[in-house]
Amino acid sequence: MHRRTVARIAIAVLAAGGVVAAFATMAPAPAPFAPDSALVEALSIRTDTLIPAPLTYRREERFQRGDTLAGFLQRLGIADADVERLKRVRALQQLKPGVMVAAEVGADGTPHYLNFLSGRDALVRIGGPSEGYRASEERAQLEARTVMKASVIRSSLFAASDAADIPDSELRMLADVFSGDVDFHRDLRKGDRFSVVYELHHFSGRPVRAGRVLAAEFTNQNKTFRAVYFNGGYYAADGKNLRKAFLRAPLEFSRVSSGFGTRRHPIHRDWRAHKGIDYAAPIGTRVRSVGNGFIDFAGPKGGYGNVVIVRHQGTYATVYAHLSRIAVKRGARVEQNDTIGFVGQTGWATGPHLHYEFRIAGEARNPFSIAMPAAAPIAPQDLPKFIAHAEPLTVQLDLLRTGELAQLLE
Repeated sequence: MHRRTVARIAIAVLAAGGVVAAFATMAPAPAPFAPDSALVEALSIRTDTLIPAPLTYRREERFQRGDTLAGFLQRLGIADADVERLKRVRALQQLKPGVMVAAEVGADGTPHYLNFLSGRDALVRIGGPSEGYRASEERAQLEARTVMKASVIRSSLFAASDAADIPDSELRMLADVFSGDVDFHRDLRKGDRFSVVYELHHFSGRPVRAGRVLAAEFTNQNKTFRAVYFNGGYYAADGKNLRKAFLRAPLEFSRVSSGFGTRRHPIHRDWRAHKGIDYAAPIGTRVRSVGNGFIDFAGPKGGYGNVVIVRHQGTYATVYAHLSRIAVKRGARVEQNDTIGFVGQTGWATGPHLHYEFRIAGEARNPFSIAMPAAAPIAPQDLPKFIAHAEPLTVQLDLLRTGELAQLLE
């Protein structure tokens, strides 16, 4: 075929293709989907008929340090008008940081009620406007659960308890239980370890406060002591009472600033006998009676400043001097660990501290060097019951020790 003829045919084919392409781009769009009218009606049903909007909301908030009562109530979603009325409720005015408050609030911000657990284990309920914002209390139903914790002292007792998330209340109880055998002011060493089984009270599934120590173990300088709670006291596995007739120290945690014996007097600057133990502590620190007894004297006494003297059974007496405030009266009966006053700087004192004396038949003795008499053990007839009670608790202490040693070997 002639070359020019071929070209004409090619041009004709391309032209035809261009026309087809033009028709393709200009083709009408497909008709929109037309659903059935019944389907349209079904889809147009409002969703709030299927899931109705709630009429009330339940909110929970923790009252934080620095919160104002008005700001806290607003955070619960309560309307301003009701906030002003609730601010006048005495029970709410006494809210303390850390308390969790639950509120049922209407969609318009009207409170139906608020409730929270008080420090007295009472459930406080405050009604809304329909109830005149009245407050009522009832005994809360708490659930006690058992918690097991163990720790090793690396730097301090408090740091060790914090590392294991052991509440301070349980730590104080632990120190009190073993205070007759361990001097928590002088004897603690790095590597000492302790285990504790204690109650943790829950309300509505949430932990609210720690309870009593059920069992504990303390290893101090490779010597181990164990205690089990039974009938209001703490006893060793053989029924021996761990509570001595006298505590080793009148302060829970402090340091000895001046020991028993001869020393240079800080005011008179001469050498003389120091017939007691001085504990350095901040003003206002609680001072406890080291044993049961009666208040023989309570008031100012020369260089002693404000002083309390406790007369104990037999020939024992204890003296607590330089107090900022006295919490007992002469003739009153006190039990071991009762508060009798607070650390101060009265009398001949160059700084805040407690001067403590332990006297036997009127003579001052060093409480660190004498053997303290023990309290009565478990009665023989109660020993089988105690052993049955103690067995599962000592098993838990064994488990804690095994787990703790495994961690130390890692």
